[in-house]
Amino acid sequence: MMCEQTGEEIDWDRCPPDFEDFPTTTQIAIEMFYTLGDRVYGDVGFTGKDYTLFNLLLEQNCVEEQLEKDWILELILYLESRQIKQSQDQIKSEMDKIKRK
Repeated sequence: MMCEQTGEEIDWDRCPPDFEDFPTTTQIAIEMFYTLGDRVYGDVGFTGKDYTLFNLLLEQNCVEEQLEKDWILELILYLESRQIKQSQDQIKSEMDKIKRK
């Protein structure tokens, strides 16, 4: 769509992948990440996901092989660590603004 507007030819190497381009296990992990509850505290921010429903979500998505379960957990933990870092950076930025005033 952007290429049509600019009159450029589509360079497929520069196009980001669609959600459907990822393997099924990766799609399940991302969906589970957004389904799991967040643990957020006012003074600390985001501290991680609530894994209470993890096994139930694996069952609902018919994930039975241990290797797939391990990959899903690893990807969720990676996404969680990035979200924790982002939350910490945001809180630090807000605290710095307050200190400057």
